[in-house]
Amino acid sequence: MKTLVLVFHPDLKGQSRVNAALAAAAEEMPDVTVRDEYALYPDGKIDVKAEQAAVEAADRVVFQFPLYWLSSPALLKTWEDEVLQHGWAYGSDGHAFEGTEFGVAVSAGSPEEAYQTDGANKFTIDQILVPFEATSNYVGATWIKPFVTYSAFGITDEALAESAKNYQAFLAK
Repeated sequence: MKTLVLVFHPDLKGQSRVNAALAAAAEEMPDVTVRDEYALYPDGKIDVKAEQAAVEAADRVVFQFPLYWLSSPALLKTWEDEVLQHGWAYGSDGHAFEGTEFGVAVSAGSPEEAYQTDGANKFTIDQILVPFEATSNYVGATWIKPFVTYSAFGITDEALAESAKNYQAFLAK
């Protein structure tokens, strides 16, 4: 299975510890292509045809990003708005995601307990990620269970290494 991991972190090589480690772990995997979207498009101008071609070559697409205010970094939204075009991703002639698995790999600053209905955020991680699941459904992809790294703000080296190992297992499924 060919997997495309689209990483959306504004400073993957500089300020990212968790997403950089996950991206590096993904790059070690056979049949996994990792694209650092902010490095590719520092001006925010996305090459739509290149992104569509990358998606078309994959059997599984994973958006990898840190949660920002319980949402995604801005470039990911721009990517969705520009790349997921009518007639390509959806609509009577749009079937680019047919037969494709789609999921997300997110890092969350808070511990897992914060992402419960009785936790600090008042919502589960699955509830927070509903817009991505809905997008998957809308474009006809098969939604896969999200991969989540919790406690990113204070994660230990050991826990980060374990998360990277688990991410590889997630990508190998």
